[in-house]
Amino acid sequence: MSTRDICLLLGATSVGKTLLLKRLQKLGLHGLGELGEPPSTLPTVGTNLTDLTLKKKKFIVDSANTTQISSSCIQLLSVLSAEPLHSVSVLILFNKRDMPCIMSLVEIKSLFRMDDIIASATQPITILEVSASTGQGLQEVLSWLESIIVK
Repeated sequence: MSTRDICLLLGATSVGKTLLLKRLQKLGLHGLGELGEPPSTLPTVGTNLTDLTLKKKKFIVDSANTTQISSSCIQLLSVLSAEPLHSVSVLILFNKRDMPCIMSLVEIKSLFRMDDIIASATQPITILEVSASTGQGLQEVLSWLESIIVK
């Protein structure tokens, strides 16, 4: 393992993890004004290792697909309870906020019981809404990542 910090991106199938990574890489290099059209992506099979030149850990949930909410919540609880991750900063992203029929952030937080999770977690947790497709919220993601690097 190198001395570089690691950012772990987890999420259910088809939530936009690959697109989000591509957009964050481009945003980091060129800024928000240069995002352009979303690049095409293929479903990732296995693990996708990418240098982002940023840090720590984050988690993505597809807020437009209610059938994946429970599996995403279980995945989140597993990550939060893992001993090596007890003190890492956690960013929870609700992606695809540009979709026409999405739940509100209040509804999602209620389904996840986010207030209870945050209250019992040992990690600092931040929640952001994003659209990897349109670029909404990506600057906030980069700002969060950069603030973690400074610490």
